[in-house]
Amino acid sequence: MELDNGSVQYDEEYILNSRGLKLFTCKWIPVNEEPKGLIFICHGYALECSITMSSAANRLVKAGFAVYGIDYEGHGKSSGLQGYISSFNNVVDDCSNFFTRICEKKENKRKMRILLGESLGGAVLLMIHRKMPDYWDGAVLAAPMCKIADKMKPHPLVTSVLKKLCNFIPTWRMIPGPDVIDTGCKMPEIRAQIRGNPYCYKGRPRLNTGLELLKMSIEVEQRLNEVSLPFIILQGEDDKVTDKAVSQQLYDVASISDKTLKLYPGMWHGLLYGETPENTEIVFSDITDWLNQRFELRNSRLERELKHQNDEIFISKDIF
Repeated sequence: MELDNGSVQYDEEYILNSRGLKLFTCKWIPVNEEPKGLIFICHGYALECSITMSSAANRLVKAGFAVYGIDYEGHGKSSGLQGYISSFNNVVDDCSNFFTRICEKKENKRKMRILLGESLGGAVLLMIHRKMPDYWDGAVLAAPMCKIADKMKPHPLVTSVLKKLCNFIPTWRMIPGPDVIDTGCKMPEIRAQIRGNPYCYKGRPRLNTGLELLKMSIEVEQRLNEVSLPFIILQGEDDKVTDKAVSQQLYDVASISDKTLKLYPGMWHGLLYGETPENTEIVFSDITDWLNQRFELRNSRLERELKHQNDEIFISKDIF
């Protein structure tokens, strides 16, 4: 299917994961243009790729990149009880397996590989990176859930009770907290679109999902120093969903020197789709500038490596 006056090719495909679940995947590809690189979307909690992330994907395609997305189990158009995640390790494995399968296709072998994670997807992204630390060329982290903001968490006593109940009723919608749509998206029309999207989960988090979220965010926060791929963090200063102090902590302690932190005064959590048009332009201008810098740096590196390989071949011929 061609979109945006024929400049974007959009396709969908269902794949089967190792647990027998049917997972929805989609891709946006530039038409009549070889993509500069591959971008892999890790979406936020209760959201999906094909509708919520489509405007972001189309912007990235216009910048010259191919974009791929996958709906997690229990999310979007994928199989599973809506809003229910059995284990975040399973989500990470599903994403990693799909993304690397795309990267290993013959036509993609030498293309730049970028992970893009929004909110919960930022934590998923970091866990994918940890599985294969040297595989990815960079990461775009939009309001990453390296820690759930204290205002969004239940009281510790409530959490203790919920953990016990989870052994008996893991799928029940029982975890209290503010409405993520209201606290995450600044623009009322975007909130209405998400509420009207049948593929987005609405309602309280299911017990096991909420506890997996908490466990995952704690683990990610404790291992921020292991992050070793180039990245840019984008964080609204008025974000009430994820903790901007932990984004600063990630920037400070990550072992890589090639890192960027962008803080946006007055912006909320949903930077990729929930802000004013003017603010969205600012955010995507920063993203595309960063991506193009990575592309130029990687091309220079590949040229040096190719020259080095050719020099070694010539030396070998001279010797023999």
